[in-house]
Amino acid sequence: MVTGVIEKLVSRISFLFRDQRTAKSFLDTRRLTRAGKRNVQLICDTGLIIASFLLAVILRDEGLSLLSNPWVWGAFLPTIPVILGIFNILGLYRAVLRYITGAVMPIIILGVAAGAMTMIGLSIALGVQIPVGLVLIHAMLVLLSVSGMRFWIRAHIRKPSLQDRKPVVVYGAGHAGQQLVAALNLGMEYRAVAFVDDDLRLHGSTINGVPVHPASDLRTITARWGIREILLAIPSLNRRRRSRVVSRLETLGVEVKTIPAMGDLVSGQARFTDLRPIMPEDLLGRDPVPPKPELMKQNITGKVVLVTGAGGTIGSELCRLIVAHKPAALILLDVSEYALYSITTELRDSLDTKSTHIVPVMGSIQNPGRMREIMHQFKIQTIFHAAAYKHVLLVEENLIEGVHNNIFGTKVVAEAAAECGVENFTLVSTDKTVRPTNIMGATKRIAELICQALAQTQDTCTFSIVRFGNVLGSSGSVIPRFRAQIEHGGPVTVTHPDVTRYFMTISEAAQLVIQAGAMARGGDVFVLDMGQPVRILDLAKSMIRLHGMVPYLQSEASQTDAETGDIAIQIIGLGHGEKLHEELLIAGNPQPTAHPRILTASEFSMSPAKLEALLNEIWAACKAFDAGAVQEILLHAPVLYHPKTREIHDIMWQSKAKQSSKAHLQLVASNQ
Repeated sequence: MVTGVIEKLVSRISFLFRDQRTAKSFLDTRRLTRAGKRNVQLICDTGLIIASFLLAVILRDEGLSLLSNPWVWGAFLPTIPVILGIFNILGLYRAVLRYITGAVMPIIILGVAAGAMTMIGLSIALGVQIPVGLVLIHAMLVLLSVSGMRFWIRAHIRKPSLQDRKPVVVYGAGHAGQQLVAALNLGMEYRAVAFVDDDLRLHGSTINGVPVHPASDLRTITARWGIREILLAIPSLNRRRRSRVVSRLETLGVEVKTIPAMGDLVSGQARFTDLRPIMPEDLLGRDPVPPKPELMKQNITGKVVLVTGAGGTIGSELCRLIVAHKPAALILLDVSEYALYSITTELRDSLDTKSTHIVPVMGSIQNPGRMREIMHQFKIQTIFHAAAYKHVLLVEENLIEGVHNNIFGTKVVAEAAAECGVENFTLVSTDKTVRPTNIMGATKRIAELICQALAQTQDTCTFSIVRFGNVLGSSGSVIPRFRAQIEHGGPVTVTHPDVTRYFMTISEAAQLVIQAGAMARGGDVFVLDMGQPVRILDLAKSMIRLHGMVPYLQSEASQTDAETGDIAIQIIGLGHGEKLHEELLIAGNPQPTAHPRILTASEFSMSPAKLEALLNEIWAACKAFDAGAVQEILLHAPVLYHPKTREIHDIMWQSKAKQSSKAHLQLVASNQ
């Protein structure tokens, strides 16, 4: 309260410097050293203490006779070094005036109190009659003048930059919102003009000088202040309620930013001022079910764990979770040098990895000797097999390599695990294995069949499969692509108006993969509960609105839409092998497990002998680089592969076909 009174007081007396150039030159101490600035403050405070004493005498109407008494000065003057000494010891002169806050008031009060007690003590010792009322008036004047001078200087130093700060609305007037506004007041970018909160008890009140409004006033506030950004300051809000709040804000045509999650704030990994735009990841993902500690630890704690594809989206998140559960060693395998370097550096820099041996290994899962050597050398006990080519269009255009990696790479790693005494093997699979319309889905379904067949022929290693859909923010997913398109001004490209996809956060998916692997008994197919599918067109519109812009459909846009909209949405058609809707189950008979979001399915499996015959056919076709034969084998394999067309999109195959056609035409022409 004292700080508020002082700030109002100094704002009233700012007329003393009507000439802005005079004020700026008076306040421009940039050429001074730190010691020089401290000396200026000491001189100013000394003058204010003396002036306050003279003013106190006049206000008390004591007369000049009091000032003519040398013993009075003998009682007063020693208070000056006492006050200044307390200020110095407690750090008042170390405070930067540009960022000074009410936190300095206790220091000034202590210094003033020490000075008052010194004056009273010396007046008694010297036998001088200095009225206690005079001492109290002097103390109050010193408090007001010393603190007031500092707040006045701060206001004039910051005044030009404060005028340029963006006006923002803070949604959430709780503890987090209040801390955010206090932090913004110290910065130069934002100026909070209003709080918005759903708590009826706060409406009409003022917090930190900022009025609190109901959400119904948002449109009026944004219009009045020209608001372009709203800051969401409710870190503990669950995703469902957060989604409702953001849906309300989307219609205002402003950009919505948020403070970090409560967990990051409590752990110290983030600050209130670390604002970032609201992402679809914040809204689409569900509130995760807390993991079961016994399942998380079962195949990890104290064991040697291998993660293939450790540098990928799921692989790297698996590594982070595994390290947190104290394995004896974590072996990171990846064919990409940069991806392997990135995750290794991140894990080794983590404080939680001091007791865990982190081993980065470069290599391809298609190399049988390398895989057996790794498993023998490090005595691997648990494997999470996340290495695969997963991008549908790329695998369509690189068919042979996709088959080599996804089918025979999995076969190499799984067989090496069975031979080398690995205890648990978990295959990270995909929803695209269900009635696949693309090569990637078909190859991953055969990878599932390989694990199921190995589970039938041996009992030393427990094989399991975990199947789920898209993860939010993964490399190549629609969300990073949409974000980049919006930042470049559009258009945002959507394959089909009705296309839907399942989404899950990366952290939730990785947690469920680990827990599913711990529940395996051999040959299990686990399916993760992905929630409700998301319409991609709605996702694109929401992302555009969250960036403070207006979307419009380019194919249906009128002249008015194009003029009033900001970002166009372009429908480009489904790509090669893409489905309109993805599925998670083949047989449709899922059974519950010990975890509410993990189901188990009874899926078709092949006998080892029949599977081996199928793999031999595929291998022979790949060796001959006969993409047509590979596709024909997959069409007749029991994986329910049904592409929309029989056209082969492999780039090398098409190039070869064009050359053959060109040579044939040339031969025909020469014969004529």
